[in-house]
Amino acid sequence: MSNPALPAATDSAGSAPSGTGNVLRLAVAQALAGANSVVVYATGAVIGSQLAPDPALATLPVSIFVVGMAACTLPAGRIARRHGRRAAFLAGTGCGVLVGLLASLAVVLGSFWLFCLATFFGGAYAAVVLSFRFAAADCVAPERRPRALSAVMAGGVFAGIIGPQLVSHTMALWPAHLFAATFLAQAAVAALSAVVLAGVRLPGPTSAELSGGRPLATIARQPRFVTAVVCGVVSYLLMNFLMTVAPLAMHLCGLTQDDANLGLQWHVIAMYAPSFFTGRLIARFGARHVVAAGLALTGAAALVGLSGLDLAHFWVFLVLLGIGWNFGFVGASAMVLECHRPEERTRVQSLNDFAVFGTMAVGSFSSGGLLAHYGWEVVLWVSFGPLALAVAALALAAAARPAPAAG
Repeated sequence: MSNPALPAATDSAGSAPSGTGNVLRLAVAQALAGANSVVVYATGAVIGSQLAPDPALATLPVSIFVVGMAACTLPAGRIARRHGRRAAFLAGTGCGVLVGLLASLAVVLGSFWLFCLATFFGGAYAAVVLSFRFAAADCVAPERRPRALSAVMAGGVFAGIIGPQLVSHTMALWPAHLFAATFLAQAAVAALSAVVLAGVRLPGPTSAELSGGRPLATIARQPRFVTAVVCGVVSYLLMNFLMTVAPLAMHLCGLTQDDANLGLQWHVIAMYAPSFFTGRLIARFGARHVVAAGLALTGAAALVGLSGLDLAHFWVFLVLLGIGWNFGFVGASAMVLECHRPEERTRVQSLNDFAVFGTMAVGSFSSGGLLAHYGWEVVLWVSFGPLALAVAALALAAAARPAPAAG
């Protein structure tokens, strides 16, 4: 069943896009490309603490990673709107190879600022990777969009395995330069993801899409869009805010890098494994209720973190945080799909992601300083403020009349 508001689009070669084949390729690419983020999060703060001129700057590379996500979201959307999503995907994988090469060189040279530049390109790559979920929704019937979006996100389960194992098996291959070989391996994985993405056939930009549709200001004033953005922002902000410093907090509590790697592995698996059924939950209960469950799980994660500093506390905290992010972020993304017409998709989706990543950068910059000056407990207590804001936004959306479906 096709969307009557959008004629059957074709790729640049003129053939009809295959929804199932595209979703499968995008899920595989998500598994490979998602390892980029895992590697940066697992090593960024640790390498930063070794190279930074000031301990308070230890998490700056991870924060720069988030800045790269925010800065490149709108340009990536512009490329997708003018030249098609596949062009944006391949440009992103070029950044993925570049981050691995630059980061490895930075470790060898002992250059903190070159490492920060490398993680900026890593953020650019991650911004493009996160648009895979919307690309999958583009090539299936409207009623299948939440499931397609969720299926691609499920590819992140394998990223949660590939990334930490990549770190554990390569970090000491070059003993004189810890983690240098890890980033070379990450560059190779990014190149492999480009091969997978080269076979994706997605709808090309239509004349209506090139014209842009309604003004963004009009779309952004929709109460449902505001709620979707707030919930997406808070879900991703808190996940990044807390996960950025968790490996360093574990290190400061006397736990090993392998402990942190394994905890991060289960965290990323928890982020993406629910995607096998999140789409069905959204279809059955509605996106708003799934988002509410995600926010509740994030709050529960913070409470577990506050209850102790043992390895088990950190691991349970990371798992709950991952599941909470999945429900909150996938649910909010599904709400965004209901707020735009087909010709407005890339502009609105890019605006949403820009808001998410731009706000997330603020949290990422502040988390390292909070940990260094006030400790892990204060970092956890601070997270309850944004949670209250998101809960209030959901409550207001529930009190308002439902918005008509876009399209």
